Amino acid sequence: MKRLIYLMAASLIFTGCRKYVEIDQTGTRTFKYTNDYRALLDNSATMEASFSLPMYSGDDTRFLDSSKQVAMQDIYANAYTWQPQYWSDIQGDVDWERLYKSIYTCNEILNGVMTSERGNDDQKRQLYAEALVNRAYFYWSLVSLYAKQYDAATAAADPGVPLLLTPDLFAPLKRASVSTVYDQIISDLKEAAPALPDLPDYNTRPSKAAAYALLARTYLGMRDFTNAMTYADMTLAIQNDILDLRNYATDISAFPYRLDNKEVIISKTATGFYFTSMQADTDLLSLLGSKDLRFTLFIRPGSNFAPAFTGYGFWRHRYSRETNVINNGPGVAEMMLIKAECAARNNDAATAIELLNKLREKRFLAADYTALEVGTAAEALKSVVDERKRELFGTGLRWIDQKRLSKDVAFATTVIRRFKGIEYTLEPNSNRYVYPIGQKYILLNPEIEQNP
Repeated sequence: MKRLIYLMAASLIFTGCRKYVEIDQTGTRTFKYTNDYRALLDNSATMEASFSLPMYSGDDTRFLDSSKQVAMQDIYANAYTWQPQYWSDIQGDVDWERLYKSIYTCNEILNGVMTSERGNDDQKRQLYAEALVNRAYFYWSLVSLYAKQYDAATAAADPGVPLLLTPDLFAPLKRASVSTVYDQIISDLKEAAPALPDLPDYNTRPSKAAAYALLARTYLGMRDFTNAMTYADMTLAIQNDILDLRNYATDISAFPYRLDNKEVIISKTATGFYFTSMQADTDLLSLLGSKDLRFTLFIRPGSNFAPAFTGYGFWRHRYSRETNVINNGPGVAEMMLIKAECAARNNDAATAIELLNKLREKRFLAADYTALEVGTAAEALKSVVDERKRELFGTGLRWIDQKRLSKDVAFATTVIRRFKGIEYTLEPNSNRYVYPIGQKYILLNPEIEQNP
């Protein structure tokens, strides 16, 4: 009964994977030609996979409307209230399964593309590198959700996630350490970068900018602010355009589709019908204020949603002209914020504030914009953290920020929310910041250790 972790991925076997089928069958295709691997990498349902539950857990979301609380499904309610277990023994974790299915596909590509036919060496190396970048992203997502926050003092002992590097359905599933998983992510990204173009043909494909951006994200989570700043800088040297929201203040019709958005470095998407009416937290609304274009454009009253609710909800993803799709892949604004945070932590308040002002200038109408003034490094860091919350709300990235910022005394806050008449509290550095692993997978694979 083992290997449920790869259950969804196993469908590849039955559609003609060469490793398991010795002859081509009518109506099927084996992975034989280089273009077959390009097709696998361009399958957005697999390669754009990302996480979704953090959108419920993070403090940028707050379901105050009682009708929305009553209507919320059990898994989402459990994530919203930080329960010790989200799933019953028979329920599946969509994020866990989707990410591991994508890893399986990456491993199939890495295993076969270099010996594929009808492709030149440069094409094969690029596809190999794209698979490495995607695999690194999927493992970054998994270790960010299902393992403790990286801490240099304990990362070598803290359980990470099962680290599967080959398309072997019978590989051991014992959890690698947090340190080992992070090392693999960094290794994959650094190996991939030289074979990739600076910018992609489409923002669904990895590029050098994407590899560097993911390295910046990874090092930020490790609190290696020197390397995080280095790779954010390297990303911005390649891709640095941000949207000027002033251009859409009176007419949103020209707002770019996700695939045409110059801010998107690599598109990674969470999908689900429950994104249609996510309610914004009141503290977030207060932080935004009424003049910020991210409020006037990307937040709407509950009356705009169906079913309607009391309060305000997230609207930005609606401009993608897609149904229930939220992009939370790395973008240019995020890289500016990583660079600014690292500068502030290095006591360079001037650089941090300069970057924030460059971003904020395009988030307000001229009459409403006031530049931030340079003060202390601590004040600059607070400004950066606030700006990340304004810029990245509704993507799930706030939950990952909350988790890592719990290591900072200045940002280690207690979150309290009421749900169906019961009060729930999330303390800084709580074990509840580590998502439980679905009991279903542990029952079928006892070698997987549950989180505390």
